[in-house]
Amino acid sequence: MSSDIRLDALQYHSQPRPGKVETLPCKPCFSQRDLTLAYSPGVAEPCLRIKEDPSQSALYTGRSNLVGVVTNGTAVLGLGNIGPDAAKPVMEGKGVLFKVFADIDVFDIELNVKEPEKLIETIKTMEPTFGAINLEDIKAPECFMVEERLREEMGIPVFHDDQHGTAVISGAALLNAAELTGRKLEDMKVVVVGAGAAGISCAKFYMTLGVRREHIYMFDSKGLIHTGRIDLHATKAQFSQSEDCSLEEALTGADVFLG
Repeated sequence: MSSDIRLDALQYHSQPRPGKVETLPCKPCFSQRDLTLAYSPGVAEPCLRIKEDPSQSALYTGRSNLVGVVTNGTAVLGLGNIGPDAAKPVMEGKGVLFKVFADIDVFDIELNVKEPEKLIETIKTMEPTFGAINLEDIKAPECFMVEERLREEMGIPVFHDDQHGTAVISGAALLNAAELTGRKLEDMKVVVVGAGAAGISCAKFYMTLGVRREHIYMFDSKGLIHTGRIDLHATKAQFSQSEDCSLEEALTGADVFLG
């Protein structure tokens, strides 16, 4: 391995075989009887049991331990809208994290679908395959509607990592920091730079923990979110301040900087 992390990363992903994940059977498949049980005619018996009671799929298939990590590649890490093909290494990486840290199996699903309604309908069709859906790297504000609709319309858990995963872990850090420094959350002034899925979800979670909405100063690429702007989506507008100010001014007296 070289000293250049970029070259090391390319070698890591391409050798000795491309990618980071593979699919392996978890039952013996060595004898003719094994194959008879795994496929025809033995497989018909669990199929019939599940037909009678669909909940039995959790007993006779791997569905209950299988998560679909789904993206359309419109907001990938710090790379932005790089598309579903270029997003696949990240989704494979998320599958590695699920497996290594929680022994949960993952199929990564990269969809060439940008329209929110079409994306929702496409993901809904996957419900018979998965025990849960982990949405990943879908740009704001579309991601909010997609996640909300899927949670309402699907019978399995739906989690948007960019929103909920980031909010949960940063919220835990906020609680720890408040305890260590003797601050009260309701008195904290919070400055947030970045009004995408993560920033907005973190700010909303901080409010449930006790931070006051009027104490949150949120900035996007055009500056502070305030009532004088006419370019704001409703998800951003909920954090509008009454008057505009610079980032430097907002940071004066701030207790928390979230970037």
